[in-house]
Amino acid sequence: MTTQAPASAEVELSIGGMTCASCAARIEKKLNRMDGVTASVNYATEKAKVSFEGGVEVADLIATVEATGYTAALPKPPAAEGGSGAGQAEPADELAPLRQRLFTAVALAVPVIAMAMVPALQFDNWQWLSLTLAAPVVTYAAWPFHRAAFTNARHGAATMDTLVSLGTTAAFLWSLWALFFGDAGMPGMRHGFEFTIARGDGSSNIYLEAAAGVTAFILAGRYFEARSKRTAGAALKALLELGAKDVTVLRGGAEVRIPIADLAVGDRFVVRPGEKIATDGTVVEGASAVDASMLTGESVPVEVGVGDNVTGATVNAGGRLVVEATRVGADTRLARMARLVEEAQNGKAAAQRLADRISAVFVPIVIMLALATLGYWLGTGEGWTAAFTAAVAVLIIACPCALGLATPTALMVGTGRGAQLGILIKGPEVLETTRTVDTVVLDKTGTVTTGQMTLLAVHTAEGVDRAEVLRLAGALEHASEHPIARAIATAAAKAGELPAVEGFENVPGLGVQGVVDGHAVVAGREGLLNEWSQYLPEALAEAKRTAEAAGRTAIAVGWDGEARAVLEVADAVKPTSAEAIGRLRALGLTPVLLTGDNRLVAEAVAAEVGIGPEHVIAEVMPQDKVDTVKRLQAEGKVVAMVGDGVNDAAALAQADLGLAMGTGTDAAIEAGDLTLVRGDLLAAADAIRLSRKTLATIKSNLFWAFGYNVAALPLAAAGLLNPMIAGAAMAFSSVFVVGNSLRLRRFR
Repeated sequence: MTTQAPASAEVELSIGGMTCASCAARIEKKLNRMDGVTASVNYATEKAKVSFEGGVEVADLIATVEATGYTAALPKPPAAEGGSGAGQAEPADELAPLRQRLFTAVALAVPVIAMAMVPALQFDNWQWLSLTLAAPVVTYAAWPFHRAAFTNARHGAATMDTLVSLGTTAAFLWSLWALFFGDAGMPGMRHGFEFTIARGDGSSNIYLEAAAGVTAFILAGRYFEARSKRTAGAALKALLELGAKDVTVLRGGAEVRIPIADLAVGDRFVVRPGEKIATDGTVVEGASAVDASMLTGESVPVEVGVGDNVTGATVNAGGRLVVEATRVGADTRLARMARLVEEAQNGKAAAQRLADRISAVFVPIVIMLALATLGYWLGTGEGWTAAFTAAVAVLIIACPCALGLATPTALMVGTGRGAQLGILIKGPEVLETTRTVDTVVLDKTGTVTTGQMTLLAVHTAEGVDRAEVLRLAGALEHASEHPIARAIATAAAKAGELPAVEGFENVPGLGVQGVVDGHAVVAGREGLLNEWSQYLPEALAEAKRTAEAAGRTAIAVGWDGEARAVLEVADAVKPTSAEAIGRLRALGLTPVLLTGDNRLVAEAVAAEVGIGPEHVIAEVMPQDKVDTVKRLQAEGKVVAMVGDGVNDAAALAQADLGLAMGTGTDAAIEAGDLTLVRGDLLAAADAIRLSRKTLATIKSNLFWAFGYNVAALPLAAAGLLNPMIAGAAMAFSSVFVVGNSLRLRRFR
């Protein structure tokens, strides 16, 4: 036995040369036909995830893909992709040729169409100028369609590219024949519109406007599609960029700054207030509050001390820490989350484009019909001219001008209107899911709530002035960097100027103390006040219990030997959240609150916005969020996920529909299918409504575009369709499709 292959292995391949979703389906089918191979090909990310066993090797997989007419290669390692910065320039370089072809096609096709459709513009020998302008469009600009059609033909397949290539080539070649061997090249030739059904030989007509116009329209759709695909891998880049870039390590008692890549397990590193923790580790010196909200969703910073574990990319919000690294590089929690996002993205089945599904049946039928028409008319003795005219008429009327416009125009208008309303839709594959979604999972922190600690209430002891409490407590907390302290200081500063603090001291895990205006002030946990023999009177103790029962943080404040007040601080619910959840219910969705926060806080927030406790899932880690979405999907639910943090990125990618808050992290935004720029949950309901409306418009566009072709094909095959009527019908179907799409601008 010479084979080194393991019993079972998994590999990810980068696939090149795909032009539509049916390409991905064809590659997937070919790979899955191999013994012991299970493959999933994602058109959006241009990757194939392949599991294989037995004697199969990676080289065999690549050979199978190449034999299907596409390219395959193992992906470059992350360092090669992002290290030089070249990876960021690559997408722009990929788009440049397509953009050049589109600009060429539009610039040259517009005068060709204008001359053909407006008799007043038809000067002597105008047809030769049309030929000069149309030739680069049909050859250079349309080259991707011809190349794809040739590749498909070699492998016995036909797609929309085949029909575009055949239609434009036939129209162009027939025009050449009419110009050089027919009457169309004579000086003084004019194109008139004759709306009559009659048999003709077509030798006096040219169809250059059809060839050039179809190319320009389809290229426009391809360009906008390609532009939306550029960000396919951006979620992973955004996740990995969250980590610290360099770190201060302790070497021989001295602090040395090194790149994060040089950090090793066992190294001890320093984290100052406000800095990111470089990697996963254990605190060996110091105490602080760590803001882990972007990873865990926990709105209140977590107090850590010696022996506690900390996670890379979280922020040190308090004192100086010395941490011993326990995991580095690909083993860190952040890196594992990046893998979760990638697996969820690649696990999504590539949505079959509606137009491609139609063309899968429509294209072969049209080609067979054109050949049958040619054969029939030759068999009846009508001659080559009449036979070829009828066959070309079949291809021209079937040429998918309106079919090609159906999706991109509706998508452009829908996404443009969405952008005005603060909703970004990533692509047409997103829209189909919105129709079937029945469950919406809502992240709490930053989605339903503001994501920032806010002072919600001030409870004072008898005879104590509220303004005085705010002035003294706010001045003391102003000297602290803790997020809860900042919430109190911010609220106090709005009420008036804050005095200076003397002798400020942070008591780890308990609170702060200092002298303000001659008063010895303490603020923090009840235990800190008890140490100073300042005990809460019954009224304040009851206020504290009530606040904590509602999931809020209670801060006790005392000065000059007495407990004076209790301050309630919490992550406040956004004012529009309750209304938004009502609207989501009206769309037939069941809202579920999902959070890394504790159950008490979660249920309090859920009650405030109208979600029952049975739909609250609390105290979950990022991996649990993905598992929760998977569990709901396994129960047969179609799940939408709304989130804003790094901790939501993998779940957003796993969900059938991911809605990312635009006020959140880049990782969440890139992992989502829809981005809500305003950061307002009301936009989630609007986004689903707009997406469903856009999908309905695309479907009606496809129905009518397809309907025109089907209705006119029998006339063309019978040789009764004047080619100018074919052109007019095609133009009218395009105008109808564009007009139907423009109705989306009125979406409210």
